[in-house]
Amino acid sequence: MATNSIQRFLFKEHNIRGQVIQLHDAWQEMTKDRHYPPIISQLLGQLTAVSVVMANSMKHEGKITLQVQGSGPVNLLVVEVTHDLKIRGVAKTRETITDQNTLDDLLGDGQILVTLENMQTKHHFQSYVPRDGATIAECFELFFSQSEQLPSQLWLAADEQKLGGILIQKMPDSDDKDADAWDRIIHLTGTLSDDELTTLDSETLLHRLFHEELVELFESQAVTYECPQDRQRVDDMLRSLGEAEVRKLLAEQGEIVIHNEICNVHFRYDAKAVDELFAEARSLQ
Repeated sequence: MATNSIQRFLFKEHNIRGQVIQLHDAWQEMTKDRHYPPIISQLLGQLTAVSVVMANSMKHEGKITLQVQGSGPVNLLVVEVTHDLKIRGVAKTRETITDQNTLDDLLGDGQILVTLENMQTKHHFQSYVPRDGATIAECFELFFSQSEQLPSQLWLAADEQKLGGILIQKMPDSDDKDADAWDRIIHLTGTLSDDELTTLDSETLLHRLFHEELVELFESQAVTYECPQDRQRVDDMLRSLGEAEVRKLLAEQGEIVIHNEICNVHFRYDAKAVDELFAEARSLQ
């Protein structure tokens, strides 16, 4: 498996399925120049891994958004993943992260909101992920188990350079095939170290864990970072403010700077850029 991909697998003899994800370059692009503390990289990385797992199960064109707005030091986490596995995201903190290292410490009473957007029907579906677990993995294990009606176990790991995850799900009638298989596979997966989860390719990883089981690997899917720099939208926003207001801001600040936080891009407008902006607007009238 490439280091920016997700891959499905199946224990054919046991009716147990799984997905394994690993991101290196795409994750580094998403967090470039962010300078997150290690604990924030870990939290955002784990949330990103879960988002990709969910997007990989979409049956239509659309987008998965996971968002956390917290009352703790971390006041915002957002990850967006499209149906074709293009990722982007951001974390925002309201204070310096020091010794906080649990979800409750970092998020306070913040809730995890999942939004599923169907581009074909133009419908949105939203649901909250229970904060009953001590980690992102535990929270989403419960969410998957309830929403998909399948017992689910999830392992996640992330740092500044890489992230990895593995989801195991028990499908109906599994116990009829081998009553001990689920416990055996969960026990074996639980022996994984974070380093193995984030650095071993899927074939090596699954062979190391399950060399005595019959595992079918499906084609891996590439995951990429994409965050379009839509200057036209910023232009339209400034025009909507009106020329007088924009020139007032320019006079006060010397330069107008618009920061797209999720893409970490700055759009800058000096006097010449403002002249061109409204000259074009007048020509269209």
